[in-house]
Amino acid sequence: MKPCISQATTMNAATRADLRAYGHCGWSLVELWLTKVEDYLRENSVADLRGLLEKHDLTAAAAAGQGGLLLSRGAQRDAHWELFRRRLTLLKELGVPVLVVAVDFHQTPRPEDYPLAAASLAEAGALAGAHGVKIALEFQRGAAFCASLDTTLALIDQCGSPHVGVCLDLFHYYTGPSKFEDLGLLTRDNLAWVQICDLAGTPRELAGDSDRILPGEGDFRIGPILDHLGSIGYDGPVSLEVLNPSLWASPPDRVADFGFQATERALGRWNEPRDLGGPSGPEGG
Repeated sequence: MKPCISQATTMNAATRADLRAYGHCGWSLVELWLTKVEDYLRENSVADLRGLLEKHDLTAAAAAGQGGLLLSRGAQRDAHWELFRRRLTLLKELGVPVLVVAVDFHQTPRPEDYPLAAASLAEAGALAGAHGVKIALEFQRGAAFCASLDTTLALIDQCGSPHVGVCLDLFHYYTGPSKFEDLGLLTRDNLAWVQICDLAGTPRELAGDSDRILPGEGDFRIGPILDHLGSIGYDGPVSLEVLNPSLWASPPDRVADFGFQATERALGRWNEPRDLGGPSGPEGG
């Protein structure tokens, strides 16, 4: 598995600053946060962004921050899908293979919402596939539906698109209704993306995104989950996503450095050695 860092972990830093910090601290993969990227592109070109990634030896392995695709209707749907199309064009230009999409079951769903969500997800998958992108559907622990891994996988199966998989975010997995046995439903084909963090000293029912901390500093049993992912053949990125205001207030190079060390330790024997730099993996670290 490959260490990756989400730009959401350094949300307050400008894109130019956090990409520089990631490259300096040993990261080779980044999960772009789309609103940050779009802010950067207001004054810079896509070629500039590609050049910035190349300058710091970074590969954009995924992007996140898209929602509103499953249940929106009318003018709201038009707006969400127009943004989705523009973002797919951008991801194709950048060669980004995965887009994390959050479920949007914010209210108790009506009976007609279930087939609508499946049809919308299939449509989104077809459009993404045409741009060389796979959707990673992220369940949300507070959602009225698709709050758990098993339900989300069932929706993905119902939509029938080979261009849609699941995003396994350990925060939503641990603080929501998912069960350990739900991991048995994962396969190398339907697991599209993995996000990692930890939680300490906060009841799971009360935990919010701002309570996320670096992996290995809290109570999550990350090792058994990674062992299971390894057993099904997952060898893709594991992305550090810590939406913690205390980290956001710190210099991005400090967060990138501590985050890289924590992620490599969490990956343990599953950490894939880097091609460049010093020793890594279980023996090197």
